[in-house]
Amino acid sequence: MTTLFLTVGLPGAGKTTRARQLAREHGALRLTPDEWMIPLFGEPDAGGKRDVLEGRLLSLALEAVGLGTDVVLDFGCWSRDERSAIRWLVERAGASCRLVYVPVDHETQRARVARRQSAAPEQTFPMSEADLAHWRTLFEEPDAAELDGREKDDPPPGWPGWPEWAADRWPSLV
Repeated sequence: MTTLFLTVGLPGAGKTTRARQLAREHGALRLTPDEWMIPLFGEPDAGGKRDVLEGRLLSLALEAVGLGTDVVLDFGCWSRDERSAIRWLVERAGASCRLVYVPVDHETQRARVARRQSAAPEQTFPMSEADLAHWRTLFEEPDAAELDGREKDDPPPGWPGWPEWAADRWPSLV
């Protein structure tokens, strides 16, 4: 069965390194929004364009798994709702979804971000200590049931289904 590997974690956790490894091991297509944002827009969000880009990459990922190509989606997916929506969309496309959580402690994260910013500032985004601390408060760590795929979440209250929620979250998702 075709698999979409979804990397989960904070900036500096090592998600892209792990995504590259998974792509090599499985002959998979790797899709990493960070590698598109700077060349296209020169900044990490660009007035909401990141959500649009992620929607297009997610559409491409769903098309690829539908054609039998494994995909590594290097999004980070901080919220459980994002992960649940992607899992639902991937399973609807006839593939399996495997969450790959890459945890990182704060000190390691800070050191990796600083090293990346000093070694290749043109390939990364500025991240302050305040940003890193704030992002930790937003991140919803996956539990064991979510990681092994046993748990299936319903869409948040007020949403009729995951397709509608996902289309709102990623406005360019087709």
